[in-house]
Amino acid sequence: MGRITETVKVLIIINVLFFAGTLFLGDRAYQLLSLYFIKNENFQLWQIVSHMFMHGGVMHILFNMYALWAFGSPIENYLGKNKFIFFYFSAGIGAAIIHTLVNYFAYQSGFNSLLDAGMTPEAIQTMLNTGQYDTSILNNVSKDTLQTMFEAFNTPAVGASGAIYGVLVAFAMLFPNVSLFLLFVPVPIKAKYFIPVLIGIDLFSGFTGYSLFGGGIAHFAHVGGALFGFIMMWYWKKNSFNQNRWD
Repeated sequence: MGRITETVKVLIIINVLFFAGTLFLGDRAYQLLSLYFIKNENFQLWQIVSHMFMHGGVMHILFNMYALWAFGSPIENYLGKNKFIFFYFSAGIGAAIIHTLVNYFAYQSGFNSLLDAGMTPEAIQTMLNTGQYDTSILNNVSKDTLQTMFEAFNTPAVGASGAIYGVLVAFAMLFPNVSLFLLFVPVPIKAKYFIPVLIGIDLFSGFTGYSLFGGGIAHFAHVGGALFGFIMMWYWKKNSFNQNRWD
């Protein structure tokens, strides 16, 4: 966690430039570059990558860029520039895939429930676009189901967190005994314990809907990035490929 590496520096600069751009372009930038649900009319293929450079506020980007510097630099030093770039973007794309799959399940579950309740596909689409519906539908479909479906369809995802969770997992696998100090826990915790607990909290929040760190967090994107990061590092270590830098 010392000197910032070149790729990490470039990634941080790009993230900051994107964030500064959103301050001037506002909602239009978010509409173009955030990750929308695949059935939403705002979805574009490039959003699978571009959402990784978008952030929802100052604290959001500060936390992510601090983590990218602190944990990404030692990983880049270990893997090399090209391999780190491959790893970082693969984890971020993996996070987008898992996030989208979870949203698709929520969407399809609600869609099928509404069809069974007698709504037509056209009426369901109008409801999703406007947020308005006949309250009599609540006799057959729960309000929670409708809300979950609506949020899955309409809420875009932003942030580098998915890729960074992949980096965190790599750090725990490569440097398991490094002690980490946290602001809210005044004792050092080894990476091999801290990172799994952090992922466990996201799993708990994703399945229960109860978030320890506030609302608006794409918990399954975090889990997806961690999963893809683990798979890549496990494969490379198993095949002794982690010693072969791509530079």
